[in-house]
Amino acid sequence: MGLTVVLAACGTVDPDAGTNGVGKLSASKIEKKARTAAEGARSVKLSGTVVSKGGTYHLNMRLRKDGATGKVASKGGSAFWLLRIGKELFLKADADFWARQEKGGKQPSKSDVQAAGKLDGKYVKVPAGDPAYRQLSGFADMRVLLEGLLVMNGKRETADRGEVGGVKTVRVQGGGGSGGIVDVSLLGTPYPLRIQRAGGAGTIELDDWNKEFDLQRPAKQQVVDYGKKIFGDKG
Repeated sequence: MGLTVVLAACGTVDPDAGTNGVGKLSASKIEKKARTAAEGARSVKLSGTVVSKGGTYHLNMRLRKDGATGKVASKGGSAFWLLRIGKELFLKADADFWARQEKGGKQPSKSDVQAAGKLDGKYVKVPAGDPAYRQLSGFADMRVLLEGLLVMNGKRETADRGEVGGVKTVRVQGGGGSGGIVDVSLLGTPYPLRIQRAGGAGTIELDDWNKEFDLQRPAKQQVVDYGKKIFGDKG
């Protein structure tokens, strides 16, 4: 009898051994710890797909509290680069992108693309008064972006353990999964490492939490400033 008890004890494996312990908490407490960790972070690398206002965008961004840099590509294949330094926002794209803007999103002609060539590879300063500023800056604002991504709906519950980038995670889901799923790190600080947004609105992976990176202001000759508006009528 004694030997049986000893063998049974030896065969018991603690799934939280060597972890940060958040896997033992309730779903709501795990979610709260992940939010707190994200809010307190200085920087993060973010990549994946987001559905916003009817559009699908693939993001590859490095963000910190005072700025960001990275690439945004729409489902239609149009891509642009964003650079935010403080409140200043710059957009860089090729001639085809700017020609499409002039044509209201329609396929531009060869002459349209040639006319937009002066903006090819330039950093165009997005004025704060431009209607596009709010949407574009949302991709480059760490606080705003994380707040939007970490929204979940429905009753919270823990799901299966998982793994993201070789790091063990515990999953918290809302509404049985339809309200969103977040994978929270079981190693070190409980940062969110993967977010599956409610309603199939995209999946994002988060990495390099608190890793430093430089933000370089573009050279003056590489910047185009249109003043109050860059999209639509500039008159």
